[in-house]
Amino acid sequence: MNCPFCGKPNTRVIDSRPGKIEFEVRRRRQCQECSQRFTTYEKFVRVPVMIIKKDGRREDFNREKVLIGIKKACEKRAISINLIEETVDGIEQDLRQINNREIPSKIVGEKIIEALKQIDAVAYVRFASVYREFKDVADFIQELKGLIPKECLPIEFDAIADKADDRS
Repeated sequence: MNCPFCGKPNTRVIDSRPGKIEFEVRRRRQCQECSQRFTTYEKFVRVPVMIIKKDGRREDFNREKVLIGIKKACEKRAISINLIEETVDGIEQDLRQINNREIPSKIVGEKIIEALKQIDAVAYVRFASVYREFKDVADFIQELKGLIPKECLPIEFDAIADKADDRS
C-alpha cells in the first residue's frame, strides 16, 4: 500500500477491525517514511447480480436505486436512515443468497415491499402504489384492506374493495 501523503510503498498496519458492513475490514496504517497515519478499507468483491427488467433488459443490481426508492417511500416518516440502510443491506444480502446471477426485477420489488411492510404501513402503501401501478382509489383500498384487521373495516370499505375486485 502506497502512502497517500508521500507516495512511498513502506506502510505498516497498526490496527485491523471489522468494518461497518459485512465482509469489510478497516485497517489503520502508518507510513514508515513520513510517519503519517491513514485508514484503508478492504471489501470482498462479489460477483455482480444482474437484474432482468420487465422488458427483458438486463442491468447490474444497483444498491443506490433500492436505497433511493425506499427513502422516497419513507419521506416525512419517523424512520431513521440507519434502519433504511440496514433494510437495503438485508435486501441485497437476500438477493445474493439466491445464488443466481440473474434475478427478475419482480423479486427485488417484492423483497422491498415485504421489508417496508415490516417497517411502516404508510411507506409500504406508498411504494406499493408506484410499484404495482395503482390506477385509482379502489386499488389503494384493496391494498389497505390487507393491512387492516377484518373486524376494524367499515362496511362501506368492504363494498368499495369488492368493486375493485370485480374490475380485476
